[in-house]
Amino acid sequence: MLGDGKRGDVPVTAGAYAQAYVGSTPGPYGDVAGLGVDAFTANPLLGRDSLEPLVEAAADAGAGCFVLVRTSNPGAAEVQDAPAPDRPLHELIAGLVDELGRASVGECGLSAVGAVTGATRPELLARLRELMPRAVFLLPGVGAQGGTVDALGPAFEPHPAAALVTASRSIVGAHTERGGDPAAAAAAAAEELRQAAWGLTH
Repeated sequence: MLGDGKRGDVPVTAGAYAQAYVGSTPGPYGDVAGLGVDAFTANPLLGRDSLEPLVEAAADAGAGCFVLVRTSNPGAAEVQDAPAPDRPLHELIAGLVDELGRASVGECGLSAVGAVTGATRPELLARLRELMPRAVFLLPGVGAQGGTVDALGPAFEPHPAAALVTASRSIVGAHTERGGDPAAAAAAAAEELRQAAWGLTH
């Protein structure tokens, strides 16, 4: 389960977010368990110290932390592509993701600190992969937002598990295009996406 809350705040608050996602919170009658997610998304715009509690808690729980690097929405360019000062901001954040993830690289060579890198800007993926060779890429934007699986090859270069393709609206709304049972339509759309991603790695 992925907790897509895009959390990011001062360190003490970030620590509380981490407890809610992958830890527990002490209470007068014992610990209150968090959501127990497998991974969650984090907003890096408050800087390294806002990410460290989230990354550390994820590592302690055996979970993953996906940091927003270059998101899929059109307005992302206003901030994430801005020079900062000698490269786009998304490249600066990519460097931070790589640094934070070095301590959690597993046997497959991939880190527990991943990156949200939108499928709507596939021309950026090769450079982002160069900057984050160990990060798992979470690739939103396929389907309803206009991204296509066949353009995402660079994200998978280091390992078949190096990227996760998401297409939430296309799957949830599949029954409006296909008709029939909504659950069956969603399952068919998800399987088509899986097969397309499989084709990039095999």
